[in-house]
This record gives sequence, structure tokens and C-alpha cells, in this order.
Amino acid sequence: MRKLIVLGSTGSIGTQALEIADAYPEDVRITALSAHGNAEKLFEQVRHYRPAAAALTSGEVPLPEDVSFCQWYFGADALKEIVRDIPCDDVLVAVVGMASLECVLEARRMERRVLLANKETLVAGGQMIMPHCEVLGENPTLIPVDSEHSAIYQCLQAAQGNPFESIILTASGGPFRTWEKGRIMEATAAQALQHPNWQMGQKITVDSASMFNKALEIIEAKWLFSADPHQIQVVIHPQSIVHSLVAFQDGTQLAQLGTPDMRTPIMYAMMYPRRLPAIKEKLDLCGIGSLTFEKPDTDRFPALLMAYEAMASGGAAPCILNAANEVAVAFFLRNEISFHAIFDTVRHTLDRLSMPGDTVDDVLRADQRARETAQLYLQSLR
Repeated sequence: MRKLIVLGSTGSIGTQALEIADAYPEDVRITALSAHGNAEKLFEQVRHYRPAAAALTSGEVPLPEDVSFCQWYFGADALKEIVRDIPCDDVLVAVVGMASLECVLEARRMERRVLLANKETLVAGGQMIMPHCEVLGENPTLIPVDSEHSAIYQCLQAAQGNPFESIILTASGGPFRTWEKGRIMEATAAQALQHPNWQMGQKITVDSASMFNKALEIIEAKWLFSADPHQIQVVIHPQSIVHSLVAFQDGTQLAQLGTPDMRTPIMYAMMYPRRLPAIKEKLDLCGIGSLTFEKPDTDRFPALLMAYEAMASGGAAPCILNAANEVAVAFFLRNEISFHAIFDTVRHTLDRLSMPGDTVDDVLRADQRARETAQLYLQSLR
């Protein structure tokens, strides 16, 4: 039995991880849970799983009597403290934002295996995280949970040490795949949230519509798999069945296929190296009928080019890209800006900031400056 801490247990990834724990109670024991502000849902989870500890990063709240049996942590440092104090084998990092950076470093300092579902950690701080992590091999200390990176990981584990020629990330194309550029740029939040394949949180769903999610995944892949940027490609695959591919020098490509359901990569990471029976419907290729692939259109979706630009710029540029996008998406979801302003905001912020990204303080400083710059730009549009 593996002991698991779930950081971000009330979100989409966290709740699906707990479904898997429910399905395999003899294999997974939940030792700690955390949420940001959804206290009521966290209280329900604490009652059910009875962990040793729980945390609310938004701050202290009154605790019901029936959840006071466990140790509680509150505030900005709660994630790092719970990882440090509570014994476990694995830490599932499913929290949103930069809060993940220090808790991942703490998890590795405590020799916990990290199951990483957070994009910002490697986008902003890959240069600090990866020297402390082993991804491939018999005893990995970091396993990616994103469906695309999990697919690449599985293909590379099957490659028996043969070097890859390129990594091919698949993208659904989101709800605007077939739209004209002008229509995309004036899309509403309600339209951006209508993803054709995946059920996800609002921020990542908008990122899928803009393809900034794929931009972040390109940067993640660089760090996870020690890839040069020119070795990372993107292909549009509307069915979301091929989750990504790896190409080798002999012309062979290995792909990982599955239904568009995050429980598959979550369970793979939680149970690694074992593969246990799925808790959902399995893939039926005959029922799907056909799989199609297209080249990405970087004119309609300029986020992809910004990812390569940020990697080439180095320093904290990827962190700046991520922070500016987060601010812009928040404005967009409040219906305060148009869709094209997301791209404009990231472009504006990248053009105005060049900062180092060698330390945690560097990255946090760059993140803050980027958010301020993006905020001022968006306020100027009103």
C-alpha cells in the first residue's frame, strides 16, 4: 500500500484521484488533503478519508467538530508544511499556480515521489526542479500526470533507453479548431468553455481554446524529457485518442492511446509501475472509426510560437508567459476583455520584461512583475 498526499483534492484532478483511491482501498491510503478555499468540500473529504492532516491555503476557518481529529494547516505555507510533516510515499500536486513550486522542492527534499499535475511548476521553475528528480528509469521520483506527458513518459519507458528523435504532442484544437481567425478573436467565455472532448476546470479549458495549454506543455516537455525545443512538435488530433507520440531515428513512432479521461494518466502515476484494471469504459477503436491529424495554425493560435520564443529567451521568460496568461484568462472569464486580448496581453508582457530565473526568489519576483505588467495593460484597455 502506498501512502498518498493529495494537494488540490477538491479540484478536477484531485477528485478523480480520490475516485481511484476509493476503487483500490487496499493499494492507496490517503494521508493528507488540501484545498484552497472550498472548505465545505474539503470537510466532506476529511470525513470520508480520515487523513492525518488537511490544509486550507486561503486561511483559517472555523472547524466543525467532526473534522477536528486531524492536524490542520492554514495559509500560504500550508502545502510546504504538510509535505514536510506528514509521512507519505507520493505527493500528487494538483494545485493551480506558483504555490506548487516550493512544495515540489520540499517533497523532493523529503524524498517523496512527486505525481505532477501542475503545469506552472516546470514552466516557471524547471531549471530548479529537474536536478532533484529522476523521470525515467526503474525508480522515478517524478511522474507526469498531464495526459500528453504521461503518454510520452509511457512511450519512452517502452523505448528501452533508445534516444528519441522528436516528441509529438497532440492537441484537440479546442472548440475553435475550425473557426476563422476573426471569429476566434471575438469569442466569448461561454464559447471558450465548450470543450468538445474534455471535462476540465475553467482556466485550463480556456487555455485549450487559446492553445496556451499546449504552449505550456511544450515548455514542460523540454524539462521533463531533456528535449531541445526543435525536437518538440505539436499536431492537432481532434478525437483526443492518441495522447502523444515519440519518434525514433529508425522512422518508428510509438503512441499511447486511450479515451479522453484524466483518470487513466492519474491512475498510471498513482499505481506505477503496476497497471490495474480501469475504473471507466475502455477504448473501443472500432467504435471510434477513424483518427485524423492536422498541422497547427500558428496564425490563428499564436500561443505556440510564444512558447518557443520564451524558451529561446531563457531566464524567467516562460514564467512571465505563464503569469501574463493567467491574469488575462481571469479577466476574460469575468467577461472584461475579448479573447484576442489574451494573446495581446502575453505579447505585451513578454516584450517588456526580461528577468533572471535562477532561484525561487527570481521566479517569484518575475511572476509578480509579470502579473503587475499584465494587469496594468488590461486596465488600460478599458
